[in-house]
Amino acid sequence: MDVSGLARVRYYEAREAPPIPLYCPPGVVDVLRALEPRPDPATVFDVRDLAGSSEVGPFKLECVHLPHYVTNLGVRLTADGLTVSYTGDSGPTPVLRALAKDADLYISDATLQGPSPQTTPRYVMTAGEAATYAEGAKRLMLTHFWPGSDRAVSVQEAAVVFDGEVIAADEGLEIAL
Repeated sequence: MDVSGLARVRYYEAREAPPIPLYCPPGVVDVLRALEPRPDPATVFDVRDLAGSSEVGPFKLECVHLPHYVTNLGVRLTADGLTVSYTGDSGPTPVLRALAKDADLYISDATLQGPSPQTTPRYVMTAGEAATYAEGAKRLMLTHFWPGSDRAVSVQEAAVVFDGEVIAADEGLEIAL
């Protein structure tokens, strides 16, 4: 929905501006067209497929499929000795370890607090699970908190497992890399 709103603002406020690069899995543009056909997403966005790896400015972009109820891709950006990885919403999976490996900043879903639920399939993680999969990263940023969640509790739960710095994502937070 956010991308659809961005398309409308860009189309009506900056029609002459060049298309915005939109990196997404196949089928996203069809979903956007179904939500709102005007403006046509292809006129506002320069659509680029996330399959495999590619170059984005100075970054090497790599993506991996992660468990969620809709298509979800974990993203790894690397440039000049700097790596940032991001899970988006994700259930637990060993694939997350490769995403976190040697990352300077690993940004991970930590929706749930407390012990790991025993339900399957799982589409979100606890802070402790995020920390377990972050092994090998230098810093861990927890994100995707439910309203009312105490972020300090999530940081404490992750710090029990993760040896590096644990940060809770927050609106307006800026981090030097």
